[in-house]
Amino acid sequence: MPDPTGISQRKHAGIDRRRFLARLSAMGFAAMAFPQVLYALASQKGAVTKEVIVDAEKLAAVSFTDAQRDLMLKGLNSLEKDFRTLRKVPLPNRVPPALDFRPLLPGSAPPDEKASFLPAKAKPAAVKGGVDSLAFLPVGRLARLLRAGKVKSVDLTRMYIGRLKRYDPVLHCVITLTEERAMKQAEQADRELAAGRDRGPLHGIPWGAKDLFAVKGYRTTWGAAPYKNQVIDEDAAIVERLDAAGAVLVAKLSL
Repeated sequence: MPDPTGISQRKHAGIDRRRFLARLSAMGFAAMAFPQVLYALASQKGAVTKEVIVDAEKLAAVSFTDAQRDLMLKGLNSLEKDFRTLRKVPLPNRVPPALDFRPLLPGSAPPDEKASFLPAKAKPAAVKGGVDSLAFLPVGRLARLLRAGKVKSVDLTRMYIGRLKRYDPVLHCVITLTEERAMKQAEQADRELAAGRDRGPLHGIPWGAKDLFAVKGYRTTWGAAPYKNQVIDEDAAIVERLDAAGAVLVAKLSL
């Protein structure tokens, strides 16, 4: 792989920090690093001052005029005030972020979300090669197999958990297996489907949650070392919804 900085080449083996930062600055990296450096220094000093900005410039190999520093200082102090005001608003962890924007005209009704997903009605083929052969089937086909009684949710769940255990030493994608929780959910899904209670196309389907989502009784690390042992004593909204749909949570993942 090419080395755009040239740092790894033998003739640059003696490069010092100043030359290294200067080269990154020429590539635009130092400008991106400046906010992080400024934040780190301000955290140590307890406030953003003009002196802190000057020190951050030196470390990030960027340069501003005195007038630019005054303007920056005014803007940063204003932002800090706004952030402190925002953090005073009580916002429980279970409140989902506002990611879905659907402007509707006056008098218009939102679309029927339940009718937007209709599983195919084709008859499922017989399972050949054992349950492991189903690992990469789409959800629609797995759902048909479950409803036809050709496979059990318990079998799918054991298969996917087994694959996670087998391949995680190479892929490093698993933060926490939720095996005990998953098996209880899978057993319940099999009982309900056998009794004719169908919660929808995700009923009995194993899934994995990114480790940003809280799951009661399990770690939620947010992919950061300071939170490696954090346990949030509630389920995220998406986890609650998928639980209600009968889906089976097998792991919390870093991907």
